[in-house]
Amino acid sequence: MSDRTLLERLDGAQVVVCAGPGGVGKTTTAAALGLALARDGRRVAVVTIDPARRLADALGLGTLGNDPERVPAAALDALGVVPPGELWAMMLDPKRTFDALVRELSPDEATSDRVLANPLYRQISTAAGGSHEFTAVARLHDLHRDPRFDVVVLDTPPSRNALDFLDAPDRIAGFLEGRAVRALLGQGRGGIAARVARRGTGLALGALQRLTGVDLLRDLATFFEALGPLTEGFAARATAVRTLLRDPATRFVVVTSPAPVAAGEAVFFRRHLRDVEMPFTGLVINRVSVVAEPDQDRDGATVAGELTAALGEQLAARVGRTWDEHRRLAECDREIVAELARTVGDRHPTVVPTFDHEVFDLPALAAVRDALAAR
Repeated sequence: MSDRTLLERLDGAQVVVCAGPGGVGKTTTAAALGLALARDGRRVAVVTIDPARRLADALGLGTLGNDPERVPAAALDALGVVPPGELWAMMLDPKRTFDALVRELSPDEATSDRVLANPLYRQISTAAGGSHEFTAVARLHDLHRDPRFDVVVLDTPPSRNALDFLDAPDRIAGFLEGRAVRALLGQGRGGIAARVARRGTGLALGALQRLTGVDLLRDLATFFEALGPLTEGFAARATAVRTLLRDPATRFVVVTSPAPVAAGEAVFFRRHLRDVEMPFTGLVINRVSVVAEPDQDRDGATVAGELTAALGEQLAARVGRTWDEHRRLAECDREIVAELARTVGDRHPTVVPTFDHEVFDLPALAAVRDALAAR
């Protein structure tokens, strides 16, 4: 991988996916990258599926909803973002996104109403494995096509869940194209009921209905009958999303920290990107302990000696010991950064030092942006 900065590598990107383990500043990195791209004159939408409020707080928006909200131009102007640069942000609501997708793909309002009212659909749209991830990438697809935005930056869940996010289009498409689903869709309500009854489960379902008041057979038949007209649209959307994730204009940024567990997760995610042939752009390592180059050879004894007159011997010695601990931590972080760079295949990863403040507003976010832009 080249020695260009991360922002230089993102030149021409239309989708930027930030992925990695939890607790490493991934949401902050996504927002800071959005701020950097806006400063370069891009109209940027930052999307998070993490329910935490960090993104909204850092952008000064208070709360985020399922529709993009624009950060006021006056707030961005002080940070060097001038027109045509814009920054928008939203937090994905999976249920609302799934409902909107059903309405979009339905041939008429009656069909969408039948699907949305079905108890099985309500379960699938809120709890089924892969449904949340699929709605995330479906929303990504819509925002990518939205003429208001030049680039979409997506903050994903922690890395193992992010793998579900990457695989969701394939799983949804495979489900809809499966032989069993196609057979059910071809049977209609009576056909499904007859097939279930022939397999000896009719009595059990009848008993379940008497106990719970839920007619599972009816709901199942109604669901697949209503789903029929939508299957082609769902499959086409899944195929389009799958193509988008592998497009050269989509860039994946792996975000981690020097913590051993987080570093291992980053390596795992990078290998998965390679296995599924998705474009890896660069590695960001947050919260790295750094000792400035002129101070790297100064040990604790030297520091203590310089401070004894001002602090007294006992306090100066404590400062010297703390200095040595910091140097050891910085050396350990340097070794982990070097090993990550080698294993992940990014010879020049972006290293963001540990800040002495939390990222709670736009100026603090701009400091992270500047670190991401550094060579």
